[in-house]
Amino acid sequence: MSWLKTCLLTGAILFGLMSAMAQAQTNVRVRGIITSFNGRMLEVKTRDGNDLKMNVSENTTVSSLAELQIGDIKQGEFVGVTAAKKDQDGAQYALEVHIFPETSRGTGEGHYDWDLGPGTTMTNANVDALVELNNGKELTLSYKGGIQKIIVPPKTPIVTFVPTEQSQLQTGVQVFAVVQQAEDGTLTAKRILISKDGIKPPM
Repeated sequence: MSWLKTCLLTGAILFGLMSAMAQAQTNVRVRGIITSFNGRMLEVKTRDGNDLKMNVSENTTVSSLAELQIGDIKQGEFVGVTAAKKDQDGAQYALEVHIFPETSRGTGEGHYDWDLGPGTTMTNANVDALVELNNGKELTLSYKGGIQKIIVPPKTPIVTFVPTEQSQLQTGVQVFAVVQQAEDGTLTAKRILISKDGIKPPM
């Protein structure tokens, strides 16, 4: 019994430490334009006009964007769709679609609130079915715990991600970054998407 109690106590302590660490760090999304990068510290002027500094480590992934067409969305692919409800009947319309490389399948899977604009959502899910409509395509997206149907209008931005060197983090480049904020306020970039050839991160 003594050994069992010790194991249970140790497990409880480890669980508490893991919970505390999870609560001590929060992921935030940053949209803006790079004002400087010295190889370690990235400075960004956000869309709200704030100046942010974030650490960039060797584990920070950087990707540029390649433009695709609505016809490139295929059944079985894993996609992310930012959407908003525009009809009185509650239909969801895509504001952008990003097609994940197969190696990134499962990234951020689910359906949740998003901060691109008021009332927006993000759905990262598998494309189960596509239906041609007069005003675009209707995607049936499935993820663990649910299904969403979203209409993609013809002129919706469609992009995919291309691995890019950190040296491309240059002044004037528009970025979308997923950043980890420590309890002391320190910011560390986990993933950064950058504009390229006029294609800006639409999410």
